[in-house]
Amino acid sequence: MPLPVPTPEELALLEPFTRLGLDRIALVATASDADRAADVLLRADAWGFDTESRPTFVTGQASEGPHVIQLATLEQAFVFQLHDPECRAIAGALLARAGIVKAGFGLRDDKRRIVHKLGVEPADVLDLDTLFRQRGYRKQMGVKVAVAVLFGKRYQKSKRAATSNWAQRALSDSQLLYAANDAWAALCVYEALRMQQRP
Repeated sequence: MPLPVPTPEELALLEPFTRLGLDRIALVATASDADRAADVLLRADAWGFDTESRPTFVTGQASEGPHVIQLATLEQAFVFQLHDPECRAIAGALLARAGIVKAGFGLRDDKRRIVHKLGVEPADVLDLDTLFRQRGYRKQMGVKVAVAVLFGKRYQKSKRAATSNWAQRALSDSQLLYAANDAWAALCVYEALRMQQRP
């Protein structure tokens, strides 16, 4: 039997979910930044994964995203900017790496955009929604509901950060916090589900 999904009113009453602070978030903008990030990431067998794209405001306008790719371990999150070709290539190689789970929510569009922009097919991508479906949940689960169900906490997302300009070279602290924590929270959810499966 799946655990009950809280109503929006119940969700609002929950204690906040503790998020990663800026001291555990690394902005990755150059090849050397990306090499350092890869050294850390390749020690883990699973990453939280998400992307951000500058929003489009005109009907029919195609997105040029992703502009940012987020990969997280349980200890740290890395926010990759894709302006630098070498940094972009390393991010693509990480995503194409087989044998490491890249866990996130609603990743179909992210995968399609990565193939188009980076020319790589992300390997071992796990949309966490499929795990919740296997457990009997009918509705699509996002990070907010998943965190509430598994941890009994309220995951806070800034709408302002979500719709901000992810293509700009200087990302704000609020953008870094938003992007990094979406990937990190997805990994927390994956690890909690993995613990439940262990005998």
